[in-house]
Parts: sequence; C-alpha cells; structure tokens
Amino acid sequence: MTPKTMDQDKNPLGIKPVGKLLAEFAIPSIIAMLVSALYNIVDQFFIGHYVGMLGNAATNVAFPLTMSCTAISLMCGIGGAANFNLNMGRGSREKAAAYAGNAISMTLVIGVLLCMITKIFLNPMMVAFGATDQTLAYSLTYTGITSFGFPFLIFTTGGSNLVRADGSPRFSMLCTLAGAVVNTVLDALFMIGFGLGIQGAAWATVIGQVVSAVLVAGYLTRFRTVPLKRECFHPKAACWGNIARLGMSPCINQFAMMLVQIVLNNVLTFYGSQSAYGGDIPLACAGIISKVGMLFFSIVIGISQGMQPIVSFNYGAKQYPRVLEAVWKSIGCATVISVIAFFCFQMFPRQIIGLFGQESEEYFQFAERYFKIYLFFTFANQFQPIVANMYTSIGKAAAGAFMSLTRQILFLMPLLVILPRFYGLEGAMYAAPIADFVAFLIAGGMLLRETHLLKAAVGKSAA
Repeated sequence: MTPKTMDQDKNPLGIKPVGKLLAEFAIPSIIAMLVSALYNIVDQFFIGHYVGMLGNAATNVAFPLTMSCTAISLMCGIGGAANFNLNMGRGSREKAAAYAGNAISMTLVIGVLLCMITKIFLNPMMVAFGATDQTLAYSLTYTGITSFGFPFLIFTTGGSNLVRADGSPRFSMLCTLAGAVVNTVLDALFMIGFGLGIQGAAWATVIGQVVSAVLVAGYLTRFRTVPLKRECFHPKAACWGNIARLGMSPCINQFAMMLVQIVLNNVLTFYGSQSAYGGDIPLACAGIISKVGMLFFSIVIGISQGMQPIVSFNYGAKQYPRVLEAVWKSIGCATVISVIAFFCFQMFPRQIIGLFGQESEEYFQFAERYFKIYLFFTFANQFQPIVANMYTSIGKAAAGAFMSLTRQILFLMPLLVILPRFYGLEGAMYAAPIADFVAFLIAGGMLLRETHLLKAAVGKSAA
C-alpha cells in the first residue's frame, strides 16, 4: 500500500460522512468568525453608549484597516491551509508541513510591516478613509492604539485556519473566543470603571488579540498531523508564492470590501453634507450597518472555511463525489442562514440600530432606510464567497480571484461612484443590492459549470 493510500485511509477527511465533517469543521469556524466580528461589534456597542455618535463614526473610519488585517490573514491562513490539505490528500507530508510553517512566517512578517506603515501614515490614512473634522481626533486615537494589535490579529486569524486544517476546529474556535471574552470584559472595565473612553475600547481590543495569539502559538508547538520543525518556518519563495496564489481569492474579497468601505465613507460624507442629514449621521450609520452585515457574513465565511479542508483533501485524493457533496451542503446551510438574516434586517432595523446608542429621530430615520435598502439582497449573498472559496480549495486560484472581484470591484465600486452623481445618498444605498444581484447570477452560473466538470470527472474515473 502506498503512503498516499495509507493517508487517505486514515484521514477522517477522506472517509467520514461529509455532513458530519461539515458540522464538525463549520460550527467551530462559524463561532470563531462570529466572535472575531464581535470584536468590532462590542467596541461599537460600548463606544456608542459611552462616547457617542462621533465615536461610532471614528470606528467606521478605522474599519478598513481591520479589514486589511483580515484580508492578509485569510491569504496566509486559507492559502496555507489549502496547500496543506491538498498535499496531505496527495500523501506529501513534508510539503504539507513546509506550507504550514511558511504560512505562519508570512502572517508575522506582513503583520509587523502593516503596523509600521499604519504608524507612519496614520493621519493621511484617516483623512483618506473619510474622517471629518469632528471625527478625525477620535479616529487617530482609536487606530493609533489598535494598530499595535495588527500583528497579533493577523497571526491569530491566519494561524486559526491552520489549526482547523490540522483537525482541531474546536481549539481554533477557543483561541478566538478567549480573546473576545477578554476584550468584552476589558471594554466594560476600561470604559465604565476607569472612564478611558475610546482609548479604553482600543486597548481592550489589543489585549484580547494578544491573548488569542498566545493560544495559537502554543498549539503550533504540538501540531497533530505532521511535526512542524524549525526549518518549516524558514521563508521559501516557492511556498509563499503558492500560498498567496491559493489565498488570493479570500484576500481579494476582503481588500475589495476595504476599498468599497473607503469609497462608501467618502461618498456618504460628501453627499451627506449636501443633504439634511449632514456628513456625520450617514458615516456613523454606515459603520454600524457594515458591522452588522459582517456579523451575518461571518457565518457564511465560517461555513465556507469549514468546507475548505474537506474539499481540498478530497479533491487532492480525487474523491470528487465528496467534493460536490461538501460544496452543495455548504450552499444549503448558508442559504438557510441568509434567508433568516434577510427577514431580521428587513423587519427589525430600528431595534438593531438602537442597540448601539440612542440618537436623534433624524438619525434613526436615515439608519432604518439605509439598512433595508443596502442589505436587501442578503438572502442571495451566500453564493459568491462559497463559490470563490470552492475554487481556492481545489487549486483553481484564477477562478477564485475572479469570483472575489465580481461583487465588490466589478459592480459595487463603479455603482457607488456613478449612482450618487444622479441620485445622491439614495444612489449609494441602491448600489449594493444591484451589485449583489449581478454577483449572485455569475456565482450561480460558475457553480453549475464546476458541478458539471466534477460530475464528468467522476464518470471518467468510473470508466
């Protein structure tokens, strides 16, 4: 029996029922992603109640940098995990270990670089990201502190994907959960107990991220499937290139969301100043709605990440029916969540906005309308990220990258620039559902095409 066959026989990814595997990997991943999103939600909650609308607007200005951290960590983590699982499926254990180690090295190097760049260009970044005269000081304070946590955040999120790929999804979840609990407790202590305001929220976030990073680092010393020796962490250009290639799809998706957030902030500030609402109300409302939307999106991404090890391993092992089963069951689960989120967003927008502080009636009127329009196609938003990650998981990086570009860059960005010229703030609101609908059509078509190709491959194998 060859080593490859032995690995396939022993690894539960190749033999365990797909439904059980998906639950085993996706549920902890969903919880981890939700907890990660709650870092921002918790800060938004405390800042909204103890600093006010300008504080919420400032966190929205800072949010693109948080999204850039997520983009980098997903590139390293998902790219590393996909290469790791593909090589484990093929029986190449040494290559798998090298990819895991190099993915970790990438998170550390890029995380430190991003922190340094942010420190150097902090003021012009905040202005470029949409800070107004009233929110700039808050933005500089909050981001100046949270940037210290960027290396830890990138290391934790990227490393958690490898922990999951190693067969420990629950521990991956625990790492993120521990940091979130610390962040929540310290938010209350620093802001309510010590009266530190927005500085307290920022330091609570950083300390929570350090706690999570320590847990991930501890796990890496006892990796289960293959030992991670010191030489595994030595940077190799070929490994970094392949990790970036397979991690490019989720990375592009997050960077695209970051760019859209920057454009949206500036559009809302500019056209808001020409409306009865002013620039700060739309900016503050958009920050809350974007983060609530990310809370839903985190569930979809969690399902997608839970799918990744199953799809990658079985594609590497040429067990194509299991690949198809994992993809379609992921789509089914994500569709249920998307429909539930759609009804919540359409029926309870005012109640959701009210969780983040009480402001003027004018503020709530704008927020409620923005919420209903901007997130209207939530029920169909699950297809694009899952299909993009499917392509990444089977090594088709170009198709995955294209899928990641569709909604944000190819459709939403141009619409955000064009529609407000004719319809003002209304144009900014309607840009999102239009982009969502077109992206859904493309994702559905590509999913059906790949399903046909995999079924044809199954037929050839049987013949």
